[in-house]
Amino acid sequence: MRAIAERAKIPRSATVGIENKAAEMKRAGIDVISLAAGQPDFVTPQHIREYAKKALDEGYTFYPPSPGLPELREAISEKVAERNGIEADPKLEIIVTVGGKQGVFSTILTLVGPSDEVIIADPSWVTYEPCIRLAGGKVVPVPVREQDQFRLMPKAISNAVTTKTKLVIINSPNNPTGSVLRREDLKGIAEIARDKDLFILSDEIYEYLVYDNLTHSSIASLPGMRERTITVNGFSKAYSMTGWRLGYLVGPKEIVQHILAIHEHSVTGPTSFAQKAAAQALKDPRSAESIKAMVTEFDRRRNVMIEGLNRIPGISCIKPSGAFYAFANIGALGKSSMDVASHLLEKGHVATIPGAAFGERGEGFLRLSFANSKENIVKALDRMKDTLKEL
Repeated sequence: MRAIAERAKIPRSATVGIENKAAEMKRAGIDVISLAAGQPDFVTPQHIREYAKKALDEGYTFYPPSPGLPELREAISEKVAERNGIEADPKLEIIVTVGGKQGVFSTILTLVGPSDEVIIADPSWVTYEPCIRLAGGKVVPVPVREQDQFRLMPKAISNAVTTKTKLVIINSPNNPTGSVLRREDLKGIAEIARDKDLFILSDEIYEYLVYDNLTHSSIASLPGMRERTITVNGFSKAYSMTGWRLGYLVGPKEIVQHILAIHEHSVTGPTSFAQKAAAQALKDPRSAESIKAMVTEFDRRRNVMIEGLNRIPGISCIKPSGAFYAFANIGALGKSSMDVASHLLEKGHVATIPGAAFGERGEGFLRLSFANSKENIVKALDRMKDTLKEL
């Protein structure tokens, strides 16, 4: 039998693997509480579901235009101009993607080739590195530190830049750490990008999920950055539409039109009736109300989780500024993050993600999602405290 192509020899997603195992245990009748999920636990708001039903009834079941329905691209253009400070031509500078992940992958395939270096945070989302490797690029991990609230600092990026650096990936609010880049951080990164002629891929999927009166800023809105930044976003987190698989990317037409070729030959385009609903979701004021209510609830859960984690011997955790993840320091337990996560799942029936899944500097941490009910979070923390006594 012929060998598998080398590019396919990448690791499976650790986050998906643990979520699948937790689901299998639940199907077997085991009472597992998952703090591993990377999605809101709220059902898509009723008004958005009604828009999708209406679109189906109206017969929107055919192939959509590959870049996305014109009305959705226009709605996205209005949104990014008003909220993100990014002017984008809906015809040439916006693509509706199959989730934010496809936007990330297609952008990397377009910009990165053999010998190109890509700077990412360490730890960072599990999918960036495999995408870079599939494109033939070289991953350059830049450590982020707990004492800096896990923010990707400009100086650390500057120290990692070489003549082969092509792209820097930033993700704020951040998965897995919950960090939020301040505007001064973005200004420093932008200065490096302009000086060294670098592209930026800005993953802003968690943009609405910020706390403590912080605000989200888009690096593409800064001087000289629009022409060198691809901004990836979507509907999964803020609109609780993970299963709808709808994202979008915004960037200069010179890049976006090349991304579109990859998009056309791989996925053609996202589901037509889902796009109809998303276009209305962006315009309907009830969406803003739903987002506000969800963020308020996540904030309550965040406080419960951080207070509870810091009461467990051997665990400490700083309060995240965004997203719905806590990145808990378990170094005092003296065990690997995989050992601790496995022990919690098998013995305590609590699913968490080992920090090592997110990079070398993630070792010694666990990612815990507070996208679960307050009651389940409290119950899970009690189980963790009891289970970890055995370690």
